[in-house]
Amino acid sequence: MPEHITHAFQPIYDTESRVLILGTMPSPKSRENGFYYGHPRNRFWKVLADVLSQPLPETNEAKTCFLHRNHIALWDVLASCEIHRADDSSIRNPVPNDLLPILAAAPLRTIFTTGTKAAALYKRYCYPQTRIPAVPLPSTSPANCAVSYEQLKSAYGAVEEALR
Repeated sequence: MPEHITHAFQPIYDTESRVLILGTMPSPKSRENGFYYGHPRNRFWKVLADVLSQPLPETNEAKTCFLHRNHIALWDVLASCEIHRADDSSIRNPVPNDLLPILAAAPLRTIFTTGTKAAALYKRYCYPQTRIPAVPLPSTSPANCAVSYEQLKSAYGAVEEALR
């Protein structure tokens, strides 16, 4: 059964953020761990660390520092929705986050979305407000096993390019 989830994490950004990466909604494991991409098999943090040639951040505090040091803002497209576990295809009644405060505070160059559903939700609900097209990236979720680690690294190289 789907459950109603309200996003509990604040966006991570500052006045030096140059790219914004948006997922859909934190998974149950992420909510349990109190931070983005918290499933132990999610490849998000490893891919970003490898692409940026930096050590893997292990703690939530280290991940926040990693984002700030690399001028990356992180949040999700949705403020709330009905969802069954971490299944993005089950999302119903989505309510988008207001991205305008981030856009007003940070000199963003590029917005990225992680996964097909995040890209579709951004295009439908956020693009009309931001007027900034998003670059879709593949999901780093363990459920997306069709995309190899090397393919993820290649795709996420776009983040490193946008930060140059």
